Formats: sequence, structure tokens, C-alpha cells
Amino acid sequence: MSNEAAFSLANALVLPQWLLMMFAPSWQVTQWLTKLLFIPALLAILYLYYLLTSSGSGGLDFMSFATLKGVMTLFEKGGERVMLAGWIHYLAFDLVAGSWILRDGQQRGIAHGWLVPCLLFCFMLGPTGLLFYVIVRAVRG
Repeated sequence: MSNEAAFSLANALVLPQWLLMMFAPSWQVTQWLTKLLFIPALLAILYLYYLLTSSGSGGLDFMSFATLKGVMTLFEKGGERVMLAGWIHYLAFDLVAGSWILRDGQQRGIAHGWLVPCLLFCFMLGPTGLLFYVIVRAVRG
């Protein structure tokens, strides 16, 4: 599979769950997806594949994660596959965070109208949506 096809596939995998969480939050399928985390698990498989098959400078140097310069070098020299793995990483963990927001908000009885903006921001800007939810939870929960 080409890198571009994998990018499109990863994006296509997450979109239905995000839409379900925003527009059909109580549906049994939505509940199942947010509890099982099936889609983030599929993304994890893609992530590992692209991370471990990247053609950077002789393989993945885990010490690169110890410094900002190391991370910059990893992305600069790692090539397209490392960048793709990084994008899949974002998609997976943003979806995990969004799933938690929905489940936690429902358990706390927070009206879904308060969760939708948090989910939208989590989908687009990850940690920002999580921060908004923490604020909503403190005020409404």
C-alpha cells in the first residue's frame, strides 16, 4: 500500500466513529466502539508497521525521543513513513481521548450538547478538546 493510500485509509477509519460520537452518542454501535477501542487498535497496527519499516538513518533510534533535537532529527531524516506513523499516532490517541470524553461525560450525566464542542476540538486539535472537556466537567459535572 502506498503511503498516500495508508494516509487516506487511516483518516477514513477514524471519521465514522467521530461522527457517531457527535451525532449518535447513545447508539449501541457507538457505545461498543468507544468501549472496545477497536479503531485505535487497528491504527496501532498501521502505526507499528509504518514506524518499524521507515527507511530513516538505519532504523528507529529510541534515544531520539529523549531530546527535542532528537525528535526533530527523527522526523527530518525518517522520511515519509515516519511522518505517516506520527500522523497515525495523532489519529489514534485523539480518538482514544474523544472516546473517553464521551464515556466520561455520559457517566457524569453531562448533556451531550456540552460534549459536542469538546469532541469537535479533540478531533481537530487533540489536547485542546481534552482541555475544554476538563473545564466543562469542572463546571457542569
